[in-house]
Amino acid sequence: MTKTVWSIDPAHSEIGFSVKHMMISRVKGTFEEFDAALTLDEDELTNSEAEITIKVASINTREENRDGHLRSADFFDADNHPNITFKAKSITKTKDSQYDVTGDLTIRGTTKEITIDTTFEGQSKDPMSGNIVAGVSGEAVINRKEFGLTWNATVETGGVLVGEDVKIHLELELHKQEEK
Repeated sequence: MTKTVWSIDPAHSEIGFSVKHMMISRVKGTFEEFDAALTLDEDELTNSEAEITIKVASINTREENRDGHLRSADFFDADNHPNITFKAKSITKTKDSQYDVTGDLTIRGTTKEITIDTTFEGQSKDPMSGNIVAGVSGEAVINRKEFGLTWNATVETGGVLVGEDVKIHLELELHKQEEK
């Protein structure tokens, strides 16, 4: 069993989300600053470890007023809860390159267990640097109200401004660092 430490390449990675807006469309956004502590067992990925930290203040929905509102106490309360964290507790292989990564997601001081449907996209040698790189993608859906993100407003057609279910997506390029 060879375990190796990997780092995220932020230039080739994204952590994003989408949520229903006014019951008729979806708002998409990303977090521009995040990091991870990843130790992969390359022979048996189910023995790997993963912890991701996301800087709440780095939220970007391409609308500064909305981003400011999302950072406020109405939503993420970034001043008091500057980070979102995910710490994997178990990894289960579901198909050839597919895994359920179950762990604790903490948003705004509330921790809930979630499962991220994850695909190991493979690995390759970077022709520019010679480094070994790997790709991982994942998706999950959470109910924002379970994490204390309860602010909303009604719209005149009936319904609400912000949906409850938030789709999370990850596209991570990992760079091999060292063997443990």
